[in-house]
Amino acid sequence: MKKYATYIGILLLAGVISSFELDPQYESEIKSWHQKRVDELKKEEGWLNLAGLFWLNEGDNTIGGNEKNTIVFPAEHSDASLGKVILKNGKVSFEAAKNSAVYNGDELITKAELFPYTGKPTVLKHQSLRWFIIQRGDKYAIRLRDLEGPFVKAFKGIETFPISQDWRIKAKFIPTVGKKLTILDITGRSYQQDSPGKLVFNIDGKEYSLEAVGTKERLHFVFGDLTNKHESYGGGRFLDVPGPDAEGITYIDFNKSYNPPCAFTPYATCPLPTKENKLAVAITAGEKRYGDH
Repeated sequence: MKKYATYIGILLLAGVISSFELDPQYESEIKSWHQKRVDELKKEEGWLNLAGLFWLNEGDNTIGGNEKNTIVFPAEHSDASLGKVILKNGKVSFEAAKNSAVYNGDELITKAELFPYTGKPTVLKHQSLRWFIIQRGDKYAIRLRDLEGPFVKAFKGIETFPISQDWRIKAKFIPTVGKKLTILDITGRSYQQDSPGKLVFNIDGKEYSLEAVGTKERLHFVFGDLTNKHESYGGGRFLDVPGPDAEGITYIDFNKSYNPPCAFTPYATCPLPTKENKLAVAITAGEKRYGDH
């Protein structure tokens, strides 16, 4: 890699190639990253197959394809009655209807404890449907997947801005130990999240900064910019950045900016950028707008 970079530098000084020439190794890296991202979306645990987000009432919540149920699953992929999901004092359990084919892994079940759980959630299965419990504040919901759902079938990939090394930008990490960010999600709920610090950087001679969540070793950002709504997703985009070196330096690669789950499905609950993370500049890099969810 060093020999290649030196060779490119010599050619640039000699005027043989343009300074806008894209390093093919870098281009390959970004394309590989993007392909991996697409592959993750298409997996069973990806976001494309989300088919419902159903908030639970205290007590019994019947589920199935029949419209008389409290929660109605896609009729083409569900028996009329699958049973009931029971919410009681912050605990969620499931009781199957008679003769319903509901599985936990490969095991046909009649009952299951769904929440709280340790590690990964308990996922129940019926035909092409998968569902589990999520908690948002003091609310609980069934998150439903359909492996044969319309968003899976309609997916044709994600358009991106042209790859440019100009959008790989040096940044200085400023620690903010003990700081908490107030995060608002797309449903209107807010919550507190620890922030390990912020990154300060320059674009065209002007200084900007982004507040991080995650850890110092793996910084995560939800950011907005002037491309939102028209060229990129209106609710902002996500970006992961490696932690700083011993001198507090790292690199932000906006070519790896990616859409939040809400760009692909109406059944996700995505965080929005904080006021400080709304950049007054157009970041013409990374993933473009996908949908209007």
